[in-house]
Amino acid sequence: MEFYLPSVPLLKIFSYLDAFSLLQAAQVNKDWNAIASSDILWKKLCVKRWLFCEDVTPQLLGTETWKQFFHYKTWQEHSKSRAKPEDFTYKEIHMKTTGFQEFACYISGRGLTRNRQDRSVVCIANSEAQISAWDIHEGVMISEMSKYGIYIKMLTTLPEMQVVVTVDIQQTIKLWDCHKGQPLATYRLSLSCVSLEAVFTKDGPIVLAGDSEGNLYIFRIPDLHLISKAHAFQSRIEELYCSPQKKWVFLTKEHEHVLPRVYFLDSLMRTLEFPAPLSTILSFSLCQGACWTPRREDRITLMSRRAFQNLTKFATFDMKLEEIGNQLTVKEHLVASFEFPGYEEIPQWIGVSDKNVIVCSTMYSLLVFSMDGYILQRFQYYPEEILKLSADPVYVIVTFIDGSLDVYAWEERSLLLRRCYRLSFELYLPSSNAYNKTLCDDVSIIQLMNNGPTYYLMAYTLNICS
Repeated sequence: MEFYLPSVPLLKIFSYLDAFSLLQAAQVNKDWNAIASSDILWKKLCVKRWLFCEDVTPQLLGTETWKQFFHYKTWQEHSKSRAKPEDFTYKEIHMKTTGFQEFACYISGRGLTRNRQDRSVVCIANSEAQISAWDIHEGVMISEMSKYGIYIKMLTTLPEMQVVVTVDIQQTIKLWDCHKGQPLATYRLSLSCVSLEAVFTKDGPIVLAGDSEGNLYIFRIPDLHLISKAHAFQSRIEELYCSPQKKWVFLTKEHEHVLPRVYFLDSLMRTLEFPAPLSTILSFSLCQGACWTPRREDRITLMSRRAFQNLTKFATFDMKLEEIGNQLTVKEHLVASFEFPGYEEIPQWIGVSDKNVIVCSTMYSLLVFSMDGYILQRFQYYPEEILKLSADPVYVIVTFIDGSLDVYAWEERSLLLRRCYRLSFELYLPSSNAYNKTLCDDVSIIQLMNNGPTYYLMAYTLNICS
């Protein structure tokens, strides 16, 4: 006898299922299939997995339904992780400059769309204030922003709005329209700007900036109206990182007597609702690296190194809002910590998976730990020297000193990494050359390196996803 459940409680039950279980439930009968295909359920899974704004629609992302988008997006990720080097198209972009630094950021939203016209696009700026947007697949410039003659020292982008944010040596923050090539707004700080980020929150898009005396500024986009200012440290804010859903912002400076601070972001943006910013201090000195746990809003993992003790320490904290009386406070809770003796290997870069796994690189190896310090995997590379590690919820990319890359993918149903392939860039640069940045979206991997007065942007784009 067939058992009948009303649609409302069934929808509630299905809201606890993962994507695989939802697809299985859809096979039971027509009624279950209709409910298990609900946009409400699949949007929740998409937002959790890819961390974009709640206001985004599936039509904006190039599909009719959230279920279609989930299928396409996971197919895209699996295509890249299962690809071979010959599945990529290689492009080089050479840029002559007399400036002292070059910057690059995606403005195409990390490949979140499936429309043909939505390509991997990177914004490139040099310290001479030349700003341009490039189609990575074609290797051609598609727009050029105005050159205003003052050295740029920082750049970030907000792909959701196709805007670029720069800071020059006069401490002027500028917001640019990447299509029209003109500044939309400016704001000049009185102190040196040392950290910068642009994010899309539930209350709208903002710019976060940290200065040399420990002040954190929150600006509204697109007019750069100053929403709030908070004094975090007695010294410069070297790094700032927002949590995946922009609930928290983490600030740090690598110093023995300056402890990291975490702010509740709503308290910085809703100044009428919160008379003072809410924050907490993490008891973790000499912080050298920090990663919010992907797809988990309140957890952050920190790394510190004490050279004189030859010791690297890792600690994982959970953030929590608590109400005491009629007042909200922010509390931190130490979830796990461990120490790694560095007699032979010294961790230099850190990443975290959504399964509470820590990945870090030393000069000659890649290490995977549980958050309690149990070594799960070790990949040896000696005599090759690792230059940098970058990690996101899907991939881990190891960059070597010669510019080549090893691409790993997190296993779906285990704690381990799977080695996918190596990409060796065709351009030879001596290993002594300065390395700037590695960028990665779902369809491309980019390296920015320099050789004297020439910067090279070297890109691999996956053909089957273009």
